[in-house]
Amino acid sequence: MKLTRRELAAVVSATAVVSATAVAAAQTEPRAANPDELQTARNRLTANGELLAQQEVPMATEPAFQFKA
Repeated sequence: MKLTRRELAAVVSATAVVSATAVAAAQTEPRAANPDELQTARNRLTANGELLAQQEVPMATEPAFQFKA
């Protein structure tokens, strides 16, 4: 695929605009969490932890990753 200099400049400038927009969006301050939403999330996390604790995993089960030093 051959691009002219003008086409290449258009692609590069479009990419710069998109990345600048992404940076600006990432720098906005997060909104304060609603206390009810926070408590709901904590309750859900606790319930999921209890469900996971009830599952029995045999010792022969290998993890899907390896630790290498």
